[in-house]
Amino acid sequence: MSLMKKYAKAKNTCSVTFSHPREAVKTAKTVHLVGEFNDWQLHATPMKKATDGSFKTTLELKAGKEHQYRYLIDDQKWENDYKADKYVVSAYGQCENSVVII
Repeated sequence: MSLMKKYAKAKNTCSVTFSHPREAVKTAKTVHLVGEFNDWQLHATPMKKATDGSFKTTLELKAGKEHQYRYLIDDQKWENDYKADKYVVSAYGQCENSVVII
């Protein structure tokens, strides 16, 4: 699973773990999570390589929202999340963005 959600009881937030599988990143050196939650800043949210070869990071996101995002691999290749909650057409370029619904 590439999205794991854990809702906070006391706050209106959700801890979301984003994971991009080894098969998708192959020999990548870096993977960054880029989205609305970090103002689409390319290097604001680096992902850590896990022992299984996947890349992971966890963010606390506001509940009751949809958050668009994509993965940037080695500063060259953009990819969507294979298991996103949905996809929407991007305002930039001819592609779609992944969406996590909280």
